[in-house]
Amino acid sequence: MLFDLPDHATLYQALVARDADYDGQAYVGVATTGVFCRLTCPARKPKSENCTFYASVGACIEAGFRACKRCHPLEPMASADPAIGALLTALEARPEYRWSEADILRLGFDLSTIRRSFKRQFGMTFLEMARQRRLRGGFETISDGGKVIDAQIDARFESASAFRAAFAQLLGRAPGTLDGSAMLYADWIATPLGDMISVSDESQLHLLEFVDRKALKAELSKLDKLTKGRIGIGKTAIGTLIKAELAAFFDGTSSKFTTPLAYHGAPFARRVWDELRQIPPGVTFSYSQIAARIGRPTATRAVARANGANQIALVVPCHRVIGADGSLTGYGGGLWRKQKLLEIERHYKQQTYESTLS
Repeated sequence: MLFDLPDHATLYQALVARDADYDGQAYVGVATTGVFCRLTCPARKPKSENCTFYASVGACIEAGFRACKRCHPLEPMASADPAIGALLTALEARPEYRWSEADILRLGFDLSTIRRSFKRQFGMTFLEMARQRRLRGGFETISDGGKVIDAQIDARFESASAFRAAFAQLLGRAPGTLDGSAMLYADWIATPLGDMISVSDESQLHLLEFVDRKALKAELSKLDKLTKGRIGIGKTAIGTLIKAELAAFFDGTSSKFTTPLAYHGAPFARRVWDELRQIPPGVTFSYSQIAARIGRPTATRAVARANGANQIALVVPCHRVIGADGSLTGYGGGLWRKQKLLEIERHYKQQTYESTLS
């Protein structure tokens, strides 16, 4: 649980002291190196402002960090499951390789067993881990103004075609076809619940989704058609703002999002999205309650469809809508993320309650 961890100052002191009490209970991601470590790591300690603490190895990986080669934070998982250990060793030996299901089979492992094991330990499959590890570096190189060939090298892809294919699988288009005079710019955002893609212009945020959401490619395709192919990769003032607001949200500092939004949907869907933004952090409503609140009490199914069509995650908090029986129900980013977000927001609800008593 993200907020079951002590505060940043306590964890940083534990890191400096190499406090063994936190071993396996907390991990640190270091922004300047892109590496995550145990708190007992013997390496030179980073500055506090470059550290982010996580409750699990999976959260570190999803935030885009690589395992430290000195303290080996993946070792307990590898020791507990020989299959995981073998595949992690293979990935470490060939981080640039484009792994496939056929490779897993050739190593003598059952695909469904490996999928379940990695999902249980890390919240992602082995193939997702391998692809994400390579692709993020290339995306950021292009975002910073680098050439496609440099991005391919940074992403450790063996060939230009492999890089283009992986990039196109994520964004729907190969990097070389991105427009030079873009109307919208895509950027990569690392969060404790996994990497996200933002798409913005200089005045509004058009999309914010987790990289592994299945609907991402279709959503980007719609924006691509809307702009007649003029989507590029880069940074905007709006992209920088939403990145900062997400950091504050996950740090426990603020649950407020002031980033201007651009809706792409029918009037009814827009009305639902506006209503979702009125739900306070830590509070949940059912689809039928949302329908009643917008004056359409018989439109529960339409509300559910609009909720699922939301392409600005977290800021338009569709995760705060649950089933009438209290069940989490579907969430495009995965039910485990929905659970985590609601746990985070209970922290903000408690803050609000305490402020009313003071």
